[in-house]
Amino acid sequence: MKEEVILSVPIQAHGEEVSVLHLRRPTVQEVRAIKALPYKIDKDEAVTLDMDVAAKYIALCGHIPPSSVNQLDLADLNDASWKVAGFFMTPASASTKTSSPSSTTSPGSGSQTPNT
Repeated sequence: MKEEVILSVPIQAHGEEVSVLHLRRPTVQEVRAIKALPYKIDKDEAVTLDMDVAAKYIALCGHIPPSSVNQLDLADLNDASWKVAGFFMTPASASTKTSSPSSTTSPGSGSQTPNT
């Protein structure tokens, strides 16, 4: 699963101008190494971003150095942070499903039946 962030203001990374960030899903090993999630759930169950942690994931998953994350426009930082947080809230398998929304196949039947 990958997410794309079109930057409103290009940044410099690895000596090149970057106008689009391609964020990949972090691995379990990487999450364990960072030792934190990019969001927090408050007492009232509201989800808020942990920007320091999100910035670490943006650098890791976007293949850019931390100094390049610091160049991001605030709106781009917010967008990228929520996309990174989304990796933790959506199963990886959800992005690979290819079933048609208008029909399903009954188990064992091999024939399609309309959704109701």
